[in-house]
Amino acid sequence: MNILIVEDDRRIASFLSRGLVAEGYQVTVAEDGRDGLEHIRQGGFDLVILDRMLPYLNGLEVCRIVREERRPVLILMLTAKDGIQDKVDGLKGGADDYLTKPFAFDELLARLVALKRRRSPQDDPNVLTVGQLSLDPASRRVVYDGRSVALTVREFELLRYLMANADRVVSRQRLLNSVWEYGYDPGTKIVDVYIRYLRKKLEDEGPTSLIQTVRGVGYMISASHEPK
Repeated sequence: MNILIVEDDRRIASFLSRGLVAEGYQVTVAEDGRDGLEHIRQGGFDLVILDRMLPYLNGLEVCRIVREERRPVLILMLTAKDGIQDKVDGLKGGADDYLTKPFAFDELLARLVALKRRRSPQDDPNVLTVGQLSLDPASRRVVYDGRSVALTVREFELLRYLMANADRVVSRQRLLNSVWEYGYDPGTKIVDVYIRYLRKKLEDEGPTSLIQTVRGVGYMISASHEPK
């Protein structure tokens, strides 16, 4: 993985950089939020280790901008703030994971491995196609029957995961673990809610039954269920 560290504490940045390089990662360091954002916009990074308290732009602002611009990069946020609301704010702002200072380097490595694992297989760089529906991970463009479909970041990730697993039933819990990437109550209805959002947006482009409900298990997307 090619990792960007955005950290204004040079001691911490050096510690992280040396440790990650020793583990075989490619590492770049930015010392403030503005510089970090420019590095992200230039592309080429798989993951960003992002401090929350930064000069010019704080980590939460950087994270929100990156998600609004739909940059395909994982974000692990570091912060000395360990309150529940702080974690909630970070995750809602678009962070994929949240680690509080001080932390053990081994735990950081474990988080990186887990994030990399969760990213697959939905981050395949090739365009995904199911019947008349196509999804381009690079441009983050979705087209159904020749027409563009506008999706939110989370709707896009949900559709991408379903398409990467086309013709296979995907459980609600697997979708929670792979798309939302942090702990939700297994009893939550958030997957069902977002499936409804997706269906409505696809149906707005024309009648479709691409996304099938498999009662008691989860969902499946299949071209065989498209209207003829």
